[in-house]
Amino acid sequence: MQTSTARRQRERRNGAARRSGGTNAGRGIAIALPLLLFASFLVLGSMGFAAAVGAYSSFSRDLPDPKALLENLTFNQETTVYDRTGKVQLATFAQEKRQVVEFDQIPGILVDATTAIEDKSFWENAGFDPLGIARAAISSTGGASSITQQLVRARLLPESAFAGSVYERKIKEIIQSIRLTQEYPGEEGKQRIMALYLNQNFYGNNSYGVKAAARSYFGVTDLTKLTLAQAAILAAIPQSPSDYDLVANAVEKEAADGKTQLVVPPDATIVVRRNHVLELMKARSVLTGAQYTEADYEKAKSEPVVLAAQTAPRWRAPHFVWQVRRELAKILCGPDAGQDCQQIDTGGYKVVTTLDWNMQKAAEKWSNAAGRGPVQKKPATYYKALKVPYRDWLKNMEGKGVNNAAITSIDYRTGQVLAHTGSAGYYLSGKSKKFQPQFDVMADGWRQPGSAFKPINYITGIEDGTLTAASMFMDVVTDFGGGWTPTDADRMERGPLRLRQALQVSLNIPAIKAAAYNGVDHVLQTARRFGIRFQDGVDPGLSVAIGTAEVHMNDLASAYGAIANGGVLVPRTTILKVTDPQGNTIWPVPGTKAKTTKVVSPQAAFIMTDILASNTDPAKNPFWSARRLTNAAGTRRPAALKTGTTDATIDLTAAGFVAPPKDKKKPAIVTVAWMGNSDNSAPPEGVVALESAASLWQEFMNEVTKSLPIADFVEPKGIVSAKVDAWSGLLPGPGTTKTVTEIFIDGTVPTKRDDTKTEVEIDSATGDLWQEGCTGPMEKETFLDLSNVESAFPQWKPFNLGWIKRAEKGAGVRGGPERTPTSYFYQSGGWMPFGASWGAEMPPSDKCEPMPEETLFPTDDWLDPGTDPGATQEPFPWDTPAPAATPPVP
Repeated sequence: MQTSTARRQRERRNGAARRSGGTNAGRGIAIALPLLLFASFLVLGSMGFAAAVGAYSSFSRDLPDPKALLENLTFNQETTVYDRTGKVQLATFAQEKRQVVEFDQIPGILVDATTAIEDKSFWENAGFDPLGIARAAISSTGGASSITQQLVRARLLPESAFAGSVYERKIKEIIQSIRLTQEYPGEEGKQRIMALYLNQNFYGNNSYGVKAAARSYFGVTDLTKLTLAQAAILAAIPQSPSDYDLVANAVEKEAADGKTQLVVPPDATIVVRRNHVLELMKARSVLTGAQYTEADYEKAKSEPVVLAAQTAPRWRAPHFVWQVRRELAKILCGPDAGQDCQQIDTGGYKVVTTLDWNMQKAAEKWSNAAGRGPVQKKPATYYKALKVPYRDWLKNMEGKGVNNAAITSIDYRTGQVLAHTGSAGYYLSGKSKKFQPQFDVMADGWRQPGSAFKPINYITGIEDGTLTAASMFMDVVTDFGGGWTPTDADRMERGPLRLRQALQVSLNIPAIKAAAYNGVDHVLQTARRFGIRFQDGVDPGLSVAIGTAEVHMNDLASAYGAIANGGVLVPRTTILKVTDPQGNTIWPVPGTKAKTTKVVSPQAAFIMTDILASNTDPAKNPFWSARRLTNAAGTRRPAALKTGTTDATIDLTAAGFVAPPKDKKKPAIVTVAWMGNSDNSAPPEGVVALESAASLWQEFMNEVTKSLPIADFVEPKGIVSAKVDAWSGLLPGPGTTKTVTEIFIDGTVPTKRDDTKTEVEIDSATGDLWQEGCTGPMEKETFLDLSNVESAFPQWKPFNLGWIKRAEKGAGVRGGPERTPTSYFYQSGGWMPFGASWGAEMPPSDKCEPMPEETLFPTDDWLDPGTDPGATQEPFPWDTPAPAATPPVP
């Protein structure tokens, strides 16, 4: 919406008092004769302009200094947004289409055309044309205003000058024009006045200034490229921009190539006026002189007026540009400003953004492919047009009901947003609520991060020192209150395992138990320190651990970036530099730096990074590592990755980052990829993030990192290593069968030895618990004892004991609140890095039966009568070896 000032200025430029011909001859003479008398007086006293002006002191008394006004004169200009190179234009913000030009950027033919039709004595007159006033008085046609007068009326008269009669205003206009010409004498002064005039004029089609008009009508961005005919018609428009608007006068015609063109008919009034301008230029063209011949002018008269396509120019990276506008509003209009900050649309700023255009094109391509390709009738054709290979994971998405995808990518060392798509395609058509192309899912949407939130939960305890990567949890379905009995994604129960394992394969139950140890409020507080915002009044309870609290995906990207950046959060930004029309830097303010926040220690951040990086290492995670990153030669690139699949697969998320390059000029990239539906509806066919969003993340990251050198994550000081029991995470004890080397923050290495295994007396004959009188001999064996784990939460113990009872029978035994089966780690797909074990054998539950006294024979009399003592006897049942246990595959 235009401001009142803008409307007022436009009225000044184009009002009826300006040059419209009066139909009332008496009124025209009444106005023109006094002006003629005044002008004549001034001419007669041309040797003393000061005296002439003094004679009319009552008119000039309240007029401001025209030089002071002109020196501070500004135009409403378009603000232009560029990529990080300052070369790729992304968008413009404007109330009016205008680009200010200097006189030396304006070709002579355009100036000559303007003076020919507007003010033929411009280069010689004193700011007004007394002969023109006389002609106007005699003919009663009006049109006596010089170019200088028109500029004065538009910008150099106070509001009070428009309150009186037209006669009074004309007098003041002439006085100001004379004063202005005196202040800016000679050819240089005239050039400045001409440039201001051509920048000020309205040319119709919402185009202000001659450069905007040339671009709008003819697609010409360099005024020196205008043809003679185009220059003449532009000069002809300002007399009545609404009537002479070329688009309004054009008709559609089919061109030779079959395409439709906008053409202004040769008999249109504006074309007739153009030809009149060309005729006038023959007689007087001060700047171009004899450059054009009679034939040139005649040829120009017959040149068709063909307009450029008038479709509104599309923004590049439109979702990103909206984020730029938000940040720019805060820079120009204060921290509480909204997007309606008027200075954005009028200030003519040049905004160089953080966007990497090549990365943005990759993000748009892959977002489109993942979000819209699978729903096409002919996906293969669609991918071919996008120049995207028809991957198996894309085929797998067909028919799954997922309609949208988006990516945001940040340099986590600087906070600079490198690429951002808020949907699968801003300008794509959305025929259902499942795909709303212009809504920014990543910046404005509230989405559940699912398991992608787990690193924030776990790092809370690691930073506090209450948890380590070796902390043990019982992966057992438990009632956490109110009958809430969440399961892992594959509905298995793996019993004792360490935090690293739990996060590595994204188990839900250990994460929920970790949140109980940390405290829900403490986890939310940590998340906020990581820059994650939540909706007002959020209270997810323990489910916060599995990402049920909705967040903005952009915030999640910044949080992962803080983990990658050694625990330091760098504020997210979309703008590198803002300059005003004179080239002065408005932002950043010299001497200021973005305020960074140390969220967690470098040691806690590294431990979390190390766990997440194992997900892309085939030696450590054969499932997630299918989404590993490689360079062009196929060498694996160290990268951290975590996925998140929410309940009913509504939100599918993948978040991860690469190690920072040694060269700090190169980007250290963190990326979040999302897939789902705009309306939060669940896809009819189940799909998990590892098969969807993680593949999207992989495709994008492989493409944008291919030119980066391979780097690895560097361990900071304050990290120590120690061997621990592979299941309990405690120091190895007498019963430890396998160990792993784990990393710790110095001072958090466990001091307690493994106590989850204990020696039990066993009857070697039966394998049952020993008691006196059994067959024997008695032996001591080490067995698993999990009866006292997680003692801080006694309410969990019945569920742990229930699992232990079932686990005594082996893997695959169902039970518990959700009838879930026992399982080894990890077992799905046959991957069991620590074998078919929970760390030791389960102790027997039965005691051996003591032998009756009469069966303890000292001689061979116990043999059956008539039996040869040397004959072979059938063994007793307890002598029969038990068959080897074979764990069932779930």
